[in-house]
Amino acid sequence: MEEEINYATLYFKNGGAAPNEDKQDSTIYSEVKPKGAATSVPTDGEAAARSHFCVLVVCLGILCVLLLAAISAIIYISVVINQQKANLSNLTAENQLLITERSILERETEELTRVRDNLNWTLEVILTFNTFPVNDFCPDKKCQPCQTHWHLFQEKCYLFYSEDSPWKTWQESRTYCKTTAADLVVIDSLHEQEFISNHTKYYYDTFHGYWLGLYEIQHQNWVWVDGRNDTLGYWLTEKFGDTGQCALVIPGKTPSHSWDPADCIMQNRFICERDALIKSN
Repeated sequence: MEEEINYATLYFKNGGAAPNEDKQDSTIYSEVKPKGAATSVPTDGEAAARSHFCVLVVCLGILCVLLLAAISAIIYISVVINQQKANLSNLTAENQLLITERSILERETEELTRVRDNLNWTLEVILTFNTFPVNDFCPDKKCQPCQTHWHLFQEKCYLFYSEDSPWKTWQESRTYCKTTAADLVVIDSLHEQEFISNHTKYYYDTFHGYWLGLYEIQHQNWVWVDGRNDTLGYWLTEKFGDTGQCALVIPGKTPSHSWDPADCIMQNRFICERDALIKSN
């Protein structure tokens, strides 16, 4: 753009005419600059540079704001994570404590259950007696699983009758056992049979033995006094004395081949069996 030029007319204070000059042109023109300093007009390059600078400043401002926001977010997240870690650690410790307490309670429950079952077992044994022999089971006020002169084996008590003659028939032997709240022995396994064999001994002659709670109800149908059929069959392999319907165990024989079918009226020693007063743990 071209610079605008203003023209002004000058008047003299005296009111007189202006000095003589050429009469042809009495008007004097004077060039007067406009008010204020003159401004230079920026070029297109300068304007673009200023625009880029402004954009750069705005971008830097935005980046600073984003950076501050990111730092604040990181700090907040770190605080939250640390708090969650602390909470998790506390929860883990509490959980471990609960697991430990639960384990202790389970052990205590198992122990109380065992004690209860043992007491119930003992009560049932006591109730099998019409008159419970306290002194036999609990000498010196301390109870034991079996009475005096009885032998303990796998929660059972055994009496090996060892009195001198006269001995007893099979039925008399069973009656004697019942007076002690027991019965003639019932053998359940080879292990028990070995225990029986180890506690019997030779007396009088080779044909005498100890009555078992086993008898014949039909030909070759042997039944225990608890009503179960015999499945072991630990009979002697050779013929041995007179046969009968009641079973003896013969001392000194191989445990798995030591039973002899004898006449029930034959007089022999015998073995009684009953549950132990105190159940083993």
